[in-house]
Amino acid sequence: MERVVQFTGPRQVEVAEHERAPLPHGHVRLRTLYSGISAGTELTAYRGTNPYLTRTWDPEARLFREGAPGIEYPVAGWGYSEVGEVVEISPELTDTPGMPQVGDVAWGIWGHRSEGVVPGERLAGHTLPPGLEPLAGAFARVGAIAYNAVLGAGINLGEDVAVFGQGVIGLLTTRLARLSGARVIAVDALDVRLPVARRYGADVTLDARKDVVAERIRESTGGRGADAAIEISGAYPALHEALRSVAVGGRVVASGFYQGDGAGLRLGDEFHHNRAQLICSQIGGVPQELAGRWSVERLQRTFLDLVAEERVDVKSLVSHVVPVDEAADAYELLDRRPAEALQVVLEF
Repeated sequence: MERVVQFTGPRQVEVAEHERAPLPHGHVRLRTLYSGISAGTELTAYRGTNPYLTRTWDPEARLFREGAPGIEYPVAGWGYSEVGEVVEISPELTDTPGMPQVGDVAWGIWGHRSEGVVPGERLAGHTLPPGLEPLAGAFARVGAIAYNAVLGAGINLGEDVAVFGQGVIGLLTTRLARLSGARVIAVDALDVRLPVARRYGADVTLDARKDVVAERIRESTGGRGADAAIEISGAYPALHEALRSVAVGGRVVASGFYQGDGAGLRLGDEFHHNRAQLICSQIGGVPQELAGRWSVERLQRTFLDLVAEERVDVKSLVSHVVPVDEAADAYELLDRRPAEALQVVLEF
């Protein structure tokens, strides 16, 4: 039997059992070792705020259509940060270059389920780099999200970059921005995260609840403002403060998954008067100007290479490893007590 984590309604989680499916042609079966929970995107489905629950995405028109929902409860296998051991492979894939073989540990996306059955083309090149612990494989996708935002910011050596949100992806963004040559100002509303941000390379840390953030950022940059800001918390007030914080013509990368109407975001204020650039970063693609050289695959692989080279630390970001049978408790922790957790990982 296969075990699958599913949401049966808002804030309702169960672990269901399904019959083990035969391996289709051209596929690989993996036994899941770890599956990382996203405290952003996944919680929108857990809480019932995800736009797919009320509207349908039209991929040809690139528009959401009102009416029927794109997904409905139960939402099964929601997740995008998996790592597992290959236990079965279609015979025709055995000699495919770059294809993980039986016994290899590979990373990818197959959701919170005890087994992944994945098309072979989606696993090519996904064998975990030598020397990495399997747990590191659960960071390939979240690391790529952070990397994508840093590329979108177009950081130049010596620039000042503010990173709003210091959860897991925000901390990785702070580290990658520092590796890119930036002086980093880290902002979060949970003060327990600020010391971690300093360990990840932040030069200045600001408490969004206590500090006048935009003013402090301008003070620390000689009155100019940050050259770029990356907003990764998904909170509209944080996006507004990021727009207030950048220099004239500065870049603001919106990388959070924003929900509902934009309460707290006033585009007639600093955004308008300082002619700020507002850029969306979303892991469905890379910045358009880099698409000839970069891809989402390259983002993921390069990030894991940085981890293997010990230039980025992911191990210390894991605050909880939770048996899959306790998945409901894991989601409640992230939803109700975010200050107590960073990366929560389900163990199968």
